[in-house]
Amino acid sequence: MKIKVVVHNAEEGGFWAEVPSVPGCHTQGDTWEELLKNIYEAIEACLSVDAEEFELNPEDKVLEIAV
Repeated sequence: MKIKVVVHNAEEGGFWAEVPSVPGCHTQGDTWEELLKNIYEAIEACLSVDAEEFELNPEDKVLEIAV
């Protein structure tokens, strides 16, 4: 899966980034390397869903797929 990320220069220095396809998913970093690491962590956190948060019936199935 490829996801577009918009990177901005932060007024106070460093960078901040947002992921338009995942509302509310944004992060920052003081360096480019830190920002890239934080982007991966932010996207993973925004897209992760704990199946235990849902009420499932015994016949329900939870699938994890890669796209």
